[in-house]
Amino acid sequence: MTRTRQDGERVRAGSAEKPRQLLKDQAYQQLKSLITTGEYPPGTFLSENMLASRLGMSKTPVRSAIERLEAAGFLAVSPQQGILVTELSLDQIIDHFEIRAALETYAMRRLAGRLTPDQITTIEESLAAQLAAAEAGDMHLFRRLDAEFHELFCDFLGNQEISKAMSGLRDKLHRIITRVFDAHPGRMQSTYTEHVGIREALASGDAELAARRMEEHLEWGRRFLASR
Repeated sequence: MTRTRQDGERVRAGSAEKPRQLLKDQAYQQLKSLITTGEYPPGTFLSENMLASRLGMSKTPVRSAIERLEAAGFLAVSPQQGILVTELSLDQIIDHFEIRAALETYAMRRLAGRLTPDQITTIEESLAAQLAAAEAGDMHLFRRLDAEFHELFCDFLGNQEISKAMSGLRDKLHRIITRVFDAHPGRMQSTYTEHVGIREALASGDAELAARRMEEHLEWGRRFLASR
């Protein structure tokens, strides 16, 4: 199907819309990454011009990304102050950890003793990569592997809504988890050890033990952040 532009040139419908949509998604992902990795920490003031220059894009996809990030709670936009990178409140952090605990302990109970050989292999590969990153002191890599490890179990369930919820929580808590590892580098090794314990409980088929170990693992981070 084609349509005619004002200058008379005929173009295929959708040919322009798709690249524009891809640019919007690209702008959103890149800007979200700049926020969650701490390059734009909470309290930072931004502008469309600055972000368009940083991302090498026009203002249109950048404006769309800003709107999505505002809706997700990463940014606050006002005519008076401009664009502000927001920070989760203590209450929000606690609420997010409680949601994670509910979802992830549910996954533990469902998956205990039911993992497939391929799933076990995936977990083992993740743990090996975590150990290597911890021993190398690579906090950036370890944070990513830690997030992926937790998402594995929700993915194994095959429940798209749970996976979507976990992804959203991960994005919002990424900055917070970064603070945990920055303030307590030794947490990488203890996190790896706790992950191994979770794997062992799942493999043994002890659903309550797996759920308890996951809850205790998440509770450490919640208590640490609540005390700061």
